[in-house]
Amino acid sequence: MIPTSELQNLDLIDLLSERHSMVRRIAEKAWNNQSEIHISNSEWYIMARIYQKKPTISYVTKNVEISRQAIHKFINKLAEKGLVEIDNVENNKKEKCIQLTAFGEECYKKNEALKAQLENKIAEKIGTEQVEILKDLLKLDWDINQ
Repeated sequence: MIPTSELQNLDLIDLLSERHSMVRRIAEKAWNNQSEIHISNSEWYIMARIYQKKPTISYVTKNVEISRQAIHKFINKLAEKGLVEIDNVENNKKEKCIQLTAFGEECYKKNEALKAQLENKIAEKIGTEQVEILKDLLKLDWDINQ
């Protein structure tokens, strides 16, 4: 992690990357400190994309910024941990769908609470209004997709 004093010299892209890495590391550590089950950031990313849905695995591979092979590996790990279940798609022998198990949903909700606590800590430091402004800026369509 780069010391705060050195952040002053970074451009926007590096600042976003540094802060993203920092909060992801803190969030993962918070989860792992209170749970017997280790869940990586990539696994959380997949769980977030399927929460309260039942998408096909091919849909997940097309809409998650991780390689297809890695996604399959993570989905299998999530299934081994009892966090997701994989089912056949009705009338399609090739396609499979994925959804969180009751245990997976419970873990997801607990992690959401931990992330809310982290967001509150950030708000205590920089102010609630600043956090809302930051969220609004990040939600804007930057129209820079290539």
